[in-house]
Amino acid sequence: MHKNPNPEEIQTLFENSRTIAVVGLSDKPHRPSHGVAKAMKSFGYDIFPVNPNLSAPLLGEKPHPSLSDIEAPVDIVDVFRRSEEVMPIAREATKIGAKALWLQLGVMNEEAAEYAKEHGLMVVMNRCIRVDYGSLRSRS
Repeated sequence: MHKNPNPEEIQTLFENSRTIAVVGLSDKPHRPSHGVAKAMKSFGYDIFPVNPNLSAPLLGEKPHPSLSDIEAPVDIVDVFRRSEEVMPIAREATKIGAKALWLQLGVMNEEAAEYAKEHGLMVVMNRCIRVDYGSLRSRS
């Protein structure tokens, strides 16, 4: 069973990361993915929207149909997709050399988490990146 990294490990991830690919980012401002991506961008991270249904820039950034279409290094892959859709994302995250696979609240996939860990990624599951970033930032 997956065990999330401790707060110190997550803090180190935040400190050593600059880019976040948000898989499933919605162009609807009321959706959690939109609010989280907007917040992480305001905290200084470069955001890559990943959603094959987007054609226009979102939060000032060019959308990408898949992780493999991003032409820059990706540190964190933040996933807003159904749990059963995570395994292909985990495979693609390893292929692009991401440091971490972050599965948002309600997103859980043990097989994908194990696969990503076996391929050297830090895995955070069923947690909100925005909440964790805010709570760790207030502790420092």
